[in-house]
Amino acid sequence: MKRCVRWLKPLPLRPRDTVQVVAPAGPFEQAPFEAGLRILSERYSPVVRPDIGASHRYLAGDDFRRQEELSHAFLDRASRAIFCARGGYGSSRLLPELPIDKAGPVAFTGFSDLTSIHCALQALGRVSIHAPVLTQLGRQSTQVHDYFFRLLESAEAPPPLTGNATYVAGTAEGVLVGGNLSVFSRLLGTPYMPPLDGAVLLLEDVTERPYRIDRMWTHLRLAGVFSRVRGIVLGDFTACEEKDANYSSADVLRELARDAKVPCAAGFPIGHGAINYPVALGTHVRLDADAARLTFLEGAVSPG
Repeated sequence: MKRCVRWLKPLPLRPRDTVQVVAPAGPFEQAPFEAGLRILSERYSPVVRPDIGASHRYLAGDDFRRQEELSHAFLDRASRAIFCARGGYGSSRLLPELPIDKAGPVAFTGFSDLTSIHCALQALGRVSIHAPVLTQLGRQSTQVHDYFFRLLESAEAPPPLTGNATYVAGTAEGVLVGGNLSVFSRLLGTPYMPPLDGAVLLLEDVTERPYRIDRMWTHLRLAGVFSRVRGIVLGDFTACEEKDANYSSADVLRELARDAKVPCAAGFPIGHGAINYPVALGTHVRLDADAARLTFLEGAVSPG
């Protein structure tokens, strides 16, 4: 496979580096945020705006506050990384005004609603890190913390991750893109959709009933997404069961994946579940669906 040479990787982090903490989406509970911030502070030197705890309806403050905070984080050349307080909703509202095309090689991290920002970065050929937000970080194991820090600090490829089910056998190699199914599907038809030809697509979600998963997946199919990607990696689909149904969300996903007719493995510890391993979007991976194994062919950060 001919690899793209245009992807821009973030610079590697070092202990005590300055990092930015932002809240571009929904408001957050203070206790889990502080637990995650303590873990981050043990390794790096986080900068937090005093108004990060703002709340406006279902958002962490109005669009101006959140856009100003995130734009500053992207443009701050003294900072090596950006960590998000939580997901929720609201990141996509900021996309038109974000100066990510002018950002330096900073590591953007987060997941769930932050998928919109990841996709916008990949649309510009930039690598970013699909990873726990601060309100989730405190609930993660030390193994996940160590994996996260290694991913941010070492240019070497991280250890592979393993799922628990093969939906469509085969192998696929390509650039990893995607994230949250609901958010990713909403970017179809916008300039923020990442390049899909030859990609390996990561999908995960939370509290979406099976028929809604089917609807969003069908939207991707009708838009031609599955005719362009080479493989599908399914992370956790958390709390997605229909009450009293005689089928599961996994049954629905397995059937949908078989219809997509590209290698697909499921059950990877990525997303809203109890374990959320970070992965670098915009890097080359190999999916061995038969073994439900995702191998990373390069590191997330540049050699420095």
